[in-house]
Amino acid sequence: MLEIVEIKKGDKNLLEKAFAIRNEVFVIEQVVDQHLEFDEFEDESQHYLVYSDNEPIATARWRKTTKGIKLERFAIRKSHRKKNIGTLLLKFILEKTIPLNKTIYLHSQAAVAGVYQKNGFKIVGGSFVEADILHYSMQYLK
Repeated sequence: MLEIVEIKKGDKNLLEKAFAIRNEVFVIEQVVDQHLEFDEFEDESQHYLVYSDNEPIATARWRKTTKGIKLERFAIRKSHRKKNIGTLLLKFILEKTIPLNKTIYLHSQAAVAGVYQKNGFKIVGGSFVEADILHYSMQYLK
């Protein structure tokens, strides 16, 4: 059974679990520099954890920017990919952010841009490289 938990500000225990997933996926698996992965926006972001049978398996965050609401750091443990967990988490976060009536956008790794396109996002502009990985800027249009 899956459960999505909104991490309350200051809950270091849950935040550490989210960071451990991001470290596993981005820093270890994708070889992203740790200083790029963990940034100055951690405290101002709203973080989430997805649990499967009491095991943390996925995470993501969103934050307000001058452009609107930026969705970021979607990370799913390798053993739980291709099970629509990312889509479930994305839809959950959209339910939280759509009522804010701001532009919702993200930077998607090219390899997973199709997941966002299937869920109402459109590529805006050309591709770019971020953390040595090809990305697209995408905006929610529904």
